[in-house]
Amino acid sequence: MSKGKERDIVKIIFQNFVNSLRPRKFKGDLIGEDTFGNKFYEIAADPKNGRAKRARYFEPKEKEAFDQEMSAEWEAWLRGRRREPPTPEELQRNMTIAQMKQQNAAKLEESQAKGKDLKTLGKEEKGMSSFPSYGSEYEMSAGVPPPKDK
Repeated sequence: MSKGKERDIVKIIFQNFVNSLRPRKFKGDLIGEDTFGNKFYEIAADPKNGRAKRARYFEPKEKEAFDQEMSAEWEAWLRGRRREPPTPEELQRNMTIAQMKQQNAAKLEESQAKGKDLKTLGKEEKGMSSFPSYGSEYEMSAGVPPPKDK
């Protein structure tokens, strides 16, 4: 046997076990922040450690809230549907377009509501009844003939 380093299998297994119990700390690079206050991070790919792809994650503004709002551009970046993170100019432009669409929808709804109200005021609607009414040609109870109309 050579006098070099010998592999001690038990020692390697024990070290791997101890390392698996330690909490892993992922340190990502801050990529950006959205208008809702969420922070977005990315961890570079490291094939040496078994990470072939870049990992992306976000830190919500409120730590315990699971229904966080997020802009569509940042969500697309997180899911890998886009390579580059959104720029502040792009986010501002899309926010302006969304606000303009909301204003136009409110104006359209308001103009449509005025026309609808005038048409529906003249209609008289009949209330719902619990049973249908069929007239006098049907039996009301089994075996009892219908009343004769005079």
